[in-house]
Order: sequence, then C-alpha cells, then structure tokens
Amino acid sequence: MRSKAAVILIVIALVSIFAGFFVFQKGFGASLLPWRLGLDLVGGAHLVYEIDMSGVGDVDRDSVASGLRDVIERRVNLFGVSEPQVVTAKSGGSYRLVVDLAGIKGVSEAIDEIGATPFLVFSEVVVPENATSTEITAENFKETELTGRYITGASLVFDQVAGQPQISLNFNAEGADIFEKLTEKNIGKQIAVFLDGVLITAPVVQEKIAGGKAQITGQFTLDEAKILVSRFNAGALPAPIALISQETVGATLGADSLKKTLFAGAIGTAIIALFMLAYYRSLGLFAATALLIYISITLFIFKALSITLTLAGIAGIILSIGMAVDANILIFERTKEEIKRGLSRVSALEEGFRRAWLSIRDSNVSTILTSLILYYFTTGFIKGFGLALLIGVVVSMFSAITVTRTMLRVFIK
Repeated sequence: MRSKAAVILIVIALVSIFAGFFVFQKGFGASLLPWRLGLDLVGGAHLVYEIDMSGVGDVDRDSVASGLRDVIERRVNLFGVSEPQVVTAKSGGSYRLVVDLAGIKGVSEAIDEIGATPFLVFSEVVVPENATSTEITAENFKETELTGRYITGASLVFDQVAGQPQISLNFNAEGADIFEKLTEKNIGKQIAVFLDGVLITAPVVQEKIAGGKAQITGQFTLDEAKILVSRFNAGALPAPIALISQETVGATLGADSLKKTLFAGAIGTAIIALFMLAYYRSLGLFAATALLIYISITLFIFKALSITLTLAGIAGIILSIGMAVDANILIFERTKEEIKRGLSRVSALEEGFRRAWLSIRDSNVSTILTSLILYYFTTGFIKGFGLALLIGVVVSMFSAITVTRTMLRVFIK
C-alpha cells in the first residue's frame, strides 16, 4: 500500500512541478501558454448595444439577435482582439448585445465598425476558360444587385425523405424577380453569398427558381444549418443597433487591480498555511503542501485551456482555496477523534477519511450545483466567477482526497 502511495505521490509532485513551471514561468512557458486576461485586468472597452427589433417579427427576433452576435464577433476579430466576448441579453422585450474588447486600442474605430448594419450580397462565380474549380479566386466573384434587403426571412426546414436540414429563403416581389433571372442565368453554376464580405455559402443552382422561394440543400449538420439561417436573417432583416453604454478601462488600472488581487490572494494563502501549521503541526505541513499543489494545478488549468481570467474569477479561486483547507480540517478532526478512540494512526487515518468524505462530498456537490447555475444562467463577470469556483472546487476535492491522503499514507509512520 505504501509503495503504491509513494509512486502516486511522486507522479503528483512531478505534475505539480510541471504545472507550476507553466503557471509562473515568464519566458518559455509564457510564450507557449500565454495567460488570457479579461477586460478588467488588461484594460479595453465594455460596450452595450440595444437592437432595434421594430422591423422584425416576434418569431424571428432570437434568430436575428444570434446572427448579429455572430457578425459582430467576426467584425471585432479584425481589430486584433483575442477572442472577444460578444453575448446577447434579453430583458423583457428589449434585446441587447454586450461586447467586451480586452486589450483593444482603437476603441472609436471599433465602435464605428460594430455599429454598421450587416450587409448580405449574392455574387456570381465567374470561372475563366480552361480553369478548374480549385483555381477559382476571389477575383472571379461578380456582385449582383440581389442583396439582403430583398429577403423577407430565412428558416430551417428538413427534407421529407432523408430528413436532412435545409435552409429556406423567402424573397419579396422585387427580389423574387431578380432571383429568378439570376438562377436562370447560372444553372449548373455556383452562386456565392457573402455577409460583411465573408463567404458563408456557395450553393449550385439546379434549375431556374421562380415564385420568390428557394431552398439551399447540402450535407449540412443541424448546427451548421442553424448558423446559416441566423446569418441570413442577420443580413436579410437588418436590425440596427445603437450604443447605449460605453465603459473604457485603462490598462494601468487593470494592471493595478491585478497586482492588488494577487497580493491579497498570496497573503490569504500564507495566513491559512500558517494557521494549519500552528494548529495541526505536522498534519498542517501536509495540508499546506497540498494547498500549494492545488493552486498550481488550478492555475495551470486556466492557462492550458485559455480560460479568461478576470478579477471575479480570481475571487472564485481564492474562495475555493478556503474550501480546500476546510476539507483537510474535516479529515484531520475525524482522524484525531479516531486516535482518541484508541485506533492506530494508520487505521485512524483511513477511518477519518471515510467518515469525513460524506461531509466533504455533500458540501462540495452543493457548491458545484451553485457554480453551474451561476455559469449557465448569468453573464459577464458573474459567469466567470461561477466557472472559476467550479474548477476550484473540483480540484480542491482532488487535492484533499487524493493528494493529502497519499502524503499521509506515505509518511504517517
């Protein structure tokens, strides 16, 4: 038993050292796995837009909002923002877009670009003579007069035979006439559809299409078809957006907040470790070691998975540090009770872990459920806090049950 525990302990130590290297290294580790810091830590802009849905039917509003979110996310990517946060929010009958641009410098330029209404255009694919389809470049595309303003809506439908998802398009009277002539001219050829200059699909025309209704078929997955519908609706049913709130966070202010938060976290961790050492003595040494391992693994997860780290997220991690120590306290107290009953240290340790596990499990499961609710039903910084707390609690359970237990099994005698 002790030999197996020793092997496990060595593996945990090596993993912790590896994790700590990438977490705290400024050179190689920083370039290989850079930190992804939130708006409140590196500065940037927090923008809130209200979507004007007055010209959009009730059944199409969610699809239009989703399409606008997708378009705006691709727009702000052009400004070099690393994975911008763009989310939709609904309050009563009001639809809003919340945009966080961490580290951006040209805020005014970004605001102007984001506020423009999405533009949908249909283009012919002109193939030069003696050219293959693989040789088609952007200069072979020829814009037509058919744009998103002629589309009254897009919806998701399914093939009645095979059940494959398809996209259904409806044109107004003027658009139906333009589309009929365009399809008649391009039978057997592709018609490319661009949204904000980005190609979203290029179906092949099978026949002349009259009546103002068309279906785009292909080997789409359900998610791909839903994305296409939202993009068509974003360009087909223009819903202007208006900037109603703007908050700019300076990089200096963000860096200062980060330093203060990390300092507070370090002081709190040190106080916890000293308390454990003073009260539990040798057992406290194991708890303090497990705590350092826990911190390294938690931060490594954030860094390795490129999870955005915000002030709220750091608060969630610090809170979970206290919960990790709480589990150790339960274990130690149960173990001391078993020793008082006359059990040997080895037997008392096993019995202490067994009896403490039920309390640790119940308290952590309730916290995990709370974290999941915060993550799935909130937005912004609260969502980040929920995610950080969730990761911290899960790792703290591993730290208390596996790391601490393994060290005690090896060194208990």
